[in-house]
Amino acid sequence: MRPPAMREIPCCFECWPGGPVTPPPCRTCGSTKDYYTSGLCARCHSHAPGEKSPRWQSPGLLATHTVVVDACRDCDAWGVTRTYGWLCVGCRSWRERNPRTAICASCDRETHVAANGSCRMCHKNRSLHARAIGQPRPSKISLIEANRFGQQLFFAGMWHREGQGKIPYVKKTVPPDMSLLRPVVYEQLVLLELPRDLKAGLRNGFPPPPDAAREAAWHQFVRDHAAAHGWGKNVTERAQRAIRMLLGTQDTPGAAIRASDVLPLSLIRHPVRPVLDVLAAAGMLADDRIPPAVRVFHTQIAGLPDDMRHELGVWFDIARNGSPSPPRFLPRADSTVRSQLGFALPIIRSWARTHTSLREIGRDDVLAALPPSGSPRSCALQGLRSIFRILKARKLTFINPTARISVPTPEKQVPAPIDLTALRAALNSDDPTRAALAALLAFHAIRLWQLVALELTDVRDGRLFLPDRVVPLAEPVRVRMSAYLDYRQRTWPNTANPYLFVHYRNVNTTRAATPWWIRRRLGMPAQAIRQDRILDEAHATGGDIRQLCDLFGLSIAGAYRYTSSVDHPGIAEYEESTKE
Repeated sequence: MRPPAMREIPCCFECWPGGPVTPPPCRTCGSTKDYYTSGLCARCHSHAPGEKSPRWQSPGLLATHTVVVDACRDCDAWGVTRTYGWLCVGCRSWRERNPRTAICASCDRETHVAANGSCRMCHKNRSLHARAIGQPRPSKISLIEANRFGQQLFFAGMWHREGQGKIPYVKKTVPPDMSLLRPVVYEQLVLLELPRDLKAGLRNGFPPPPDAAREAAWHQFVRDHAAAHGWGKNVTERAQRAIRMLLGTQDTPGAAIRASDVLPLSLIRHPVRPVLDVLAAAGMLADDRIPPAVRVFHTQIAGLPDDMRHELGVWFDIARNGSPSPPRFLPRADSTVRSQLGFALPIIRSWARTHTSLREIGRDDVLAALPPSGSPRSCALQGLRSIFRILKARKLTFINPTARISVPTPEKQVPAPIDLTALRAALNSDDPTRAALAALLAFHAIRLWQLVALELTDVRDGRLFLPDRVVPLAEPVRVRMSAYLDYRQRTWPNTANPYLFVHYRNVNTTRAATPWWIRRRLGMPAQAIRQDRILDEAHATGGDIRQLCDLFGLSIAGAYRYTSSVDHPGIAEYEESTKE
């Protein structure tokens, strides 16, 4: 029927031997009613049944927990919870200043009283009565006179003096020393480089940063960087927490933080890119990441003989970084180097079955390995020629076996038409970003790299300002661009990214979107839409090369690719002039 009085006593107070015995007051709230067990009343004990217990308000593990609200047990102010023992903030402070318990001289309650014998409720009502009668000094009025006609009750935490404004906050903390955000000149070497178990750190806690001043400087720097780039509160707090973890796990406190130590943060769902941006902005990032092109290169040549791997490594280093010493070479883009390697690698792998080095390759081997004709033959020769030209210049091969091998340039194919149903779906999409991208490509055939590099200031006055020309926007494009700009402002109003097209991954940075993102957002290749638009204009104008060059910024040779499929009387004249 009833729980035991205490854990050590098997009976309740009503069944106490020689009883019944009066239960003691609750050790949390002091109530003498509704005693439950273990010195707590039914209102304070979390397992007590009934409407007064927290368990009654939260019947299940997944149910919403409703807070039980009651009156303060010192001043009867309504709106307190069991979190602070059913006391309001004012009464908690009153008890700290007045620890003595006695009978109040005014209301005859036993509670914490001040030196003059008044409880907090009588003290507050005397101040209220003094203000009502215009007495500037409440101490001139006696407690009995002030509380003679009753007492005014209040809601907890809402005592307010009319006309008393909030005191302005004066910052008393010492500003952080931002000069600490520079790498130290020494490094603490470790005996073994072991991977850190970040999940264990989440379970057991990460070590705190050894230097509190440097931690405070980082905290302030992240806040300033987040405010300047329009970060949200969640990204800012998680970036601060991630940097605190990195500071606590550094082998050399104060040294530059390695990028390889930041990347594992993704395993515990902490942001990596914002942390890298903050470290780079502070000059505290030691970027030891291996570029993707280098990783792919070493993976692709892994099965070749040692001499071939060495020779290809020399070519790869010079092709990517160039060579300032004679014979000099200009560096090539990673995409160019990757495509040249991809063209030549199938032939080199076939040679690796019977040869161990590229210096063993002769002209006959190259001619026998090249594809029969067309674009595959031209591309394969281009990749091999790039490799052997550098190896011959560095005296790693005796000859250049690709010299004086001519391959006719294959005829450029006319671009194939695209799926108009998919294009219409993109133009009429509910996604403002997809519709704007499709409109710029379908109406004005913007180049992909220009689309990526567009900034907000490039769209104004109904025109698109490109590096090589100014494009008056068509009316359907204006409508879709206006819808996209409204969507961008609503979604990311505080972003500092200057580029026109942003998404959730680059909105916290100042980097442009990637061509891969544009293709994925459109659901079809952007270059195919551009080519189809130019081809349509070529047919509409009867192969007018000058108009294609003016509209789309093409060269004459580039425009001729599209007009070659149009039966135009000027095409034959152009072909004769190029032959001469």
